[in-house]
Amino acid sequence: MSRNAKYFSRNIVSHKPYLPGIQPADEEEVIKLNTNENPYPPSPHVKDAVLAELESLRLYPNPPSGQLRKALSDLHGLNQDQVIIGNGSDDVLNLCTRCFADESLSVGMLEPSYSLYEVIASLQGADLHRIPFADDSFSIDPQAVLDSGANLFFITSPHAPSGREYDQNCLRRVVESFDGIVVIDEAYADFATQNAIGLLDEFHNLIITRTLSKSYSLAGMRVGYGLSSPELVSVLDEAREVYNVDRLAQAGAWAALTDRAYFKSTCAKITEEREKLRSLLQEWGWKTCPSGANFLFTLPVDFHGRTGQEVAGNLYEYLASRKILTRYFPHHELTSSYLRISIGNSRDMDILVERLIEWKTQEQQ
Repeated sequence: MSRNAKYFSRNIVSHKPYLPGIQPADEEEVIKLNTNENPYPPSPHVKDAVLAELESLRLYPNPPSGQLRKALSDLHGLNQDQVIIGNGSDDVLNLCTRCFADESLSVGMLEPSYSLYEVIASLQGADLHRIPFADDSFSIDPQAVLDSGANLFFITSPHAPSGREYDQNCLRRVVESFDGIVVIDEAYADFATQNAIGLLDEFHNLIITRTLSKSYSLAGMRVGYGLSSPELVSVLDEAREVYNVDRLAQAGAWAALTDRAYFKSTCAKITEEREKLRSLLQEWGWKTCPSGANFLFTLPVDFHGRTGQEVAGNLYEYLASRKILTRYFPHHELTSSYLRISIGNSRDMDILVERLIEWKTQEQQ
């Protein structure tokens, strides 16, 4: 059957799909620092839990992922009816637009930020309000958010792609006066020094989303979750696919969540490598944002002391030619001169630094 738009929803015809970072066919040949994956394997307990679950695959999974809800409610000091489990946090973000956005209920986001927000808003036919940051340090102007007129507003904290953290006071100023639902996307919060979970006791219009992809090394398993008031979780649950998280994912995620020692160890190694690299880049005179995530956002400076879009693009291509993948965002003035570099293990970082030194001194040769 040919692709005939007359059969399609007008929302699918008009929207642009999300484009993820490059996923190479042969990952063994590259150092992959472009999609913020964890460089360490998941807890050894995950393998045992998944293998133990194999014989039960003939059975449907627990619809609400009850064991995971219990583990997460205990972890965060909440009630189980304040937790919803998703097929990755993107699933929960999608549920938010499904429940709180349509042709008459608009969506807001800070720009630049996670481009999926635009995609899921368009699929609901919702108008999108793009709110600029207050400055080139990615500061939030709470009044601009309040004036957006959106019914649903997404804030990424720590911010992507800069890595900037926002403290509770900043976020409180938005949530307490916002006439609608605020979603704080905390995909990277486990690498940060602060988060918004304490605000859940104060506000019933707040949803916090998190993922097990980054800090728990489960990007290939697709498990995320949302935290909110019982009322909003109930609404999200009504829109959730009944069996949205499979048996293996539920078992593996529970095993990862309950191995706290392993989790803390890998997060500590990543933050140590992050700060080590940031210190070096700063020594070179490369402006590098303080990061509460598992990546750095840096302004490359070439041999001639130049910065800018052409310089960043040149370094991006140079590293790719040396089989090191990073992320480059050329389409916004706040990001076009920077590269985002995911934090790998110590070997990955050592090789990266060698290649960066080669690049910034290449014109001496």
